Amino acid sequence: MASDVNEITVQYEEDGIVIVKELDKEILSKGAWATLIFKYQDWNRAKSEYGPPRFTIRRYRKMNGEYRQQSKFNISSTDQALKVIGALQTWVDTP
Repeated sequence: MASDVNEITVQYEEDGIVIVKELDKEILSKGAWATLIFKYQDWNRAKSEYGPPRFTIRRYRKMNGEYRQQSKFNISSTDQALKVIGALQTWVDTP
């Protein structure tokens, strides 16, 4: 577990293979509750290559000096990401 919000990652390695490769991250909020969005790729064992970019939004709570994941929302495709962006942009632009 990470004690600093900047140390939080979704990258995951198993048997020397990076199964979840973090491509980028943005910290949306900091504090006792932190929200981060990650861009990542999953390793496809059958094809021995990484799949298309995916996105996940995760909430972490700091307890006893360590951040622990509390919830997550996975965006499974670029198309779905664009739909989320479109909806948010419409709501933000509407007074």
